[in-house]
Amino acid sequence: MKLALLKISALCAALFVPSQAAEKPNILFIAIDDMKPDLGCYGVDMVKTPNMDKLAARGALFLNSHCNQAVCGPSRASLMTGLRPDRTKVHDLKTITREVTPWVTTLPQHFKNHGYITAGTGKIYDPRSVDKKSDELSWSQPFKLHSGLPYNKDYPEPVLGSYQSEAAHKAYEEITASGKSGYGPVSKAFFKRGLKVTVESTDVPDDAYADGAYAKMGAKFIRDLSKKDEPFFVAVGFKKPHLPFIAPKKYWDLYQRDSMPLAKFKQAPEGAPPYALHNSNELRSYDGVPADGPLSEAQQRELIHGYYACISYIDAQVGLLMETLEKEGQLENTIVILWGDHGWHLGDHGIWCKHTNYEQSTRSPLIIAGPGIESGVKTQAPTEFVDIFPSLCELSHIPNLENLDGISFVPVVSKKAEKVRESAVSQFGRGQRMGYGLRNERFRYVLWVNNSEKKPPLSSLEGKIAAEELYDYETDPLETKNLATDPAHAETLKKLRAEASSFLTAQAERIAREPK
Repeated sequence: MKLALLKISALCAALFVPSQAAEKPNILFIAIDDMKPDLGCYGVDMVKTPNMDKLAARGALFLNSHCNQAVCGPSRASLMTGLRPDRTKVHDLKTITREVTPWVTTLPQHFKNHGYITAGTGKIYDPRSVDKKSDELSWSQPFKLHSGLPYNKDYPEPVLGSYQSEAAHKAYEEITASGKSGYGPVSKAFFKRGLKVTVESTDVPDDAYADGAYAKMGAKFIRDLSKKDEPFFVAVGFKKPHLPFIAPKKYWDLYQRDSMPLAKFKQAPEGAPPYALHNSNELRSYDGVPADGPLSEAQQRELIHGYYACISYIDAQVGLLMETLEKEGQLENTIVILWGDHGWHLGDHGIWCKHTNYEQSTRSPLIIAGPGIESGVKTQAPTEFVDIFPSLCELSHIPNLENLDGISFVPVVSKKAEKVRESAVSQFGRGQRMGYGLRNERFRYVLWVNNSEKKPPLSSLEGKIAAEELYDYETDPLETKNLATDPAHAETLKKLRAEASSFLTAQAERIAREPK
């Protein structure tokens, strides 16, 4: 009888705790570097991503999600603050967010301020955009970036092709001690130290490389924090599929090199301004890549093979985190959000890497599942990364910050609305010009403005328009022709130009109200 009563008591307690915690669900926040939406759940069936596909089936899949600037530092600064790049003032890989925007409150910091234990590992911010490489104000406990990670002890130093090894980190710290960064002499010196390969396939376990260690660290956070009374916010950031394309051999073996699909359209769009594209300088800083001109077909296939192998490697790490959530009894009470910080050109327009305002550069995977989110949602609603901050606040029942640029997409994931914004806005500059891209369900409009003063954004477009681009994805999904001068699209152009003008005016007004 006593045993039966104890069992009933334990059952009641087990039922009570989740209902209490459901008011503030846990957050598992998964960031993936340079990963475009080439996943099975996005219809790219050849790429093996069973764990991300399973996550998407449990929740909502955003088919028209875009980063706010297609490069790691600015993209992550915007997502983590809910502010677009013109407001964070982070447009490069060397500006420290809190130095130029000292009043900012980050997403994990806001959750920490509202009763969450926040813990993180891997690449969440770009470490070049935050003080002390991790932003101490964001975390309840020390962030795990390099030291103290649970690497496989049988492989203490992976092949030097991986800049993730301890020796590579030490070399990189020595080279960058002057505080410089970028793809110039520092990178060249770095690669001359034997860290210059574009690909690597070595028969090692997952945790011989950093991403496997990050997954193990994230799993440990989940296990440890599941024992606490407070809800947790665990952030795990994976470095792959960022260059170099390095993954254990078993993930390379999932693919056949000859079956790798090459880009269908490798030219610049007809009528596009030449500065809208670039020479793939990031890739060309690696050994064995020609300094100019097209890559050989064999090298293209090798790079695509490596890129997909890395995606499958990361998918396995996502699986480890999800398995841990389930084992700890936290799966049903945890919001899991997974995102790639921007897209990636795989030879389309003759471009590799990111750094443009085109579809393959700005379009990014975004998957969310958990309490408050309907399962099986697939939406074409235009969505920006700044929308993640207010959405997580609403789903977690904590107050939102008032000055954010984002709009909560909760009405979309709860099937109460088809969309919450007309267009997703992204931007990328070239020299003294800034390009602002608006992407709705059908069109992409890019407004290039002259901005020699570099005091964004503009309150008026008069005399400032350098060029315009317009692409119709219903008739031209490969962006082969700029339709901005086509009379048949004059009304669409006029409408989108007015929308861009209103956006810039609103941003100027917000900046004027910011703390000085």
